[in-house]
Amino acid sequence: MAHLLGAQNLHLDFGTGVILDDITVGLEDGDRIGIVGANGAGKSSLMAILAGRLKPHGGIVTATRGTSIGYLDQSDALPDGVTVAKAIVGDADEHEWASDPRVRDVMAGLVPDLDADAPVSTLSGGQQRRVALARVLVGDHDVVFLDEPTNHLDVEGVAWLADHVNGRWAGNRGALAVVTHDRWFLDAVTTRTWEVHDATVDPYDGGYAAYVLSRVERDRIAAATEQKRQNLMRKELAWLRRGAPARTSKPKFRIDAANELIADVPPVRDKIQLARMAASRLGKDVVNLIRCSVSYPSPDGGTREVLHEVEWNIGPGERTGILGENGAGKSTLLKLITGEIEPTSGRVKTGMTVKVAKLSQNLDELAEFEGERVQAVVKQFSSIELSDGSELSPTQLLERLGFTSAQLKTPVGRLSGGQKRRLQLLVVLLGEPNVLVLDEPTNDLDTDVLAALEDLLDSWPGTLIVVSHDRYLMERVTDQQYAVMDGGLRHLPGGVDEYVRLSRERRAKADGIGTFGGRAGNSHVVEAPAEPEARQRQRTRSGSAADAAAAPALKEPALSGAERRVVEKEVASVERRLAKIARERAEATDKMHDTDPSDFEALTKLGDRVNALAAEADELEMKWLELTASLE
Repeated sequence: MAHLLGAQNLHLDFGTGVILDDITVGLEDGDRIGIVGANGAGKSSLMAILAGRLKPHGGIVTATRGTSIGYLDQSDALPDGVTVAKAIVGDADEHEWASDPRVRDVMAGLVPDLDADAPVSTLSGGQQRRVALARVLVGDHDVVFLDEPTNHLDVEGVAWLADHVNGRWAGNRGALAVVTHDRWFLDAVTTRTWEVHDATVDPYDGGYAAYVLSRVERDRIAAATEQKRQNLMRKELAWLRRGAPARTSKPKFRIDAANELIADVPPVRDKIQLARMAASRLGKDVVNLIRCSVSYPSPDGGTREVLHEVEWNIGPGERTGILGENGAGKSTLLKLITGEIEPTSGRVKTGMTVKVAKLSQNLDELAEFEGERVQAVVKQFSSIELSDGSELSPTQLLERLGFTSAQLKTPVGRLSGGQKRRLQLLVVLLGEPNVLVLDEPTNDLDTDVLAALEDLLDSWPGTLIVVSHDRYLMERVTDQQYAVMDGGLRHLPGGVDEYVRLSRERRAKADGIGTFGGRAGNSHVVEAPAEPEARQRQRTRSGSAADAAAAPALKEPALSGAERRVVEKEVASVERRLAKIARERAEATDKMHDTDPSDFEALTKLGDRVNALAAEADELEMKWLELTASLE
């Protein structure tokens, strides 16, 4: 693999404390790296340094001659006074960019709803963000850095971006580094993970799921003192391993080790206990939508129907996720549930004991506490009861959501965006609602805090309704999903995968599919791009039912019965050898711990033995993945 760029002995200190210290990292052809860590740990700073946008206070960054770098910053500003088309493709004539498959693909995937001649100054913040992302992706770059690229993308948009990245470079070429809290996206596109913490960077093999396992193992072997954090990661890993096969089989980690780690971990939620306790607090009736329709005035003086005769009975203890395109009517549906609006026709029946709380996107719940300290805010509330009968005090909730003792004295108005988001959730939960509506709750939260939030929601005894573009969160905290489509509410037995498939089918049937600015009267119409061959191969390898359905012609012929038996035997042989290697590595590691530290020769031999076993395990894992993929 060709080396593309690297950094040696990086040091960064803004005067408030060391952000990065003595960091040495590099990017090579084929690298797909996810960068994770707490808010403020230095993830974006590290990426900016590697991309040449930020100068470190120490160390050097070098790049191979001719390496082209694309970079999406969180605050990338588009040029003033330019149109959407010019912001994305520069001064290129329309016939030039319209004939480029990559440009057509990016525009169809990210900005199909925008007018090419519209000034960027007239766009919303989310639309400008998509234009900025498109501007990076249309470039022919060797290295692409993306800082929170999934912000302002819906579920289908995130799935498109994953497909694009996976099929962007031919063969094992190009390099990607991405900072995002979207854990589904990390697992879909990355093969290595860098964790930024305490001014250092720890590398891990695999995407988010593999990182979770490696972190659990590293904590256990090192006898880490952060027992709560370790248990939380074990629970997270248990959910990952018990989830969809496409997720659990993709990361490169030892299957036997994962199963051993989670053998004694119970399911993430006790659904029976949750339903029993929710029913005792709510009764049989929660919220029932009876043939509800909602219409709004339209610009032409008429009305526009957003929801049409929706029927939905929400039961006690249900965990429901709501999916839908921007503008489909998700917010309107939530407002019907919370009582913020009345239906144009039909009625909403709410149970007598129902107390609904909504976590809004704009932090309204904290407005009255702006000048108070965090400690004074939480003292106004009492403890809450969880589904297992235990109670959590406000201070314990603060600790569980990542607040330190020093932050308790901080005025609410001076908290960071992520801290305000966590405090907002705490205030809502301490209000003791029995129906909780979460509208995009993942904004400004890092992966560790998201895991803590999910863990808390697992034991919260009430009915939960979630609207989120974060696919991982949706699948993690809800037990069923519905889609707002064509003014109705549609149940999704196949979950988010089914929604993505339905959305693609609807788009394929719609007039102007794949157009850039496909609204009526727009002259900038481009034919839908053919899917790149590399991406089709990636989709075939992914094992996703939805992706396989989208590219049936590329699916490998099924194995014959005899061939399948041969492969199954070989898989079993590899698994047995991996189990034996795991035992031998454990034995060698134990011997290293028992060996006299001054016996360098013995320690060296044992270390070489552990490394050799690890290398053999790596090769066998790759072989296992190839074999199991052929059986799908």
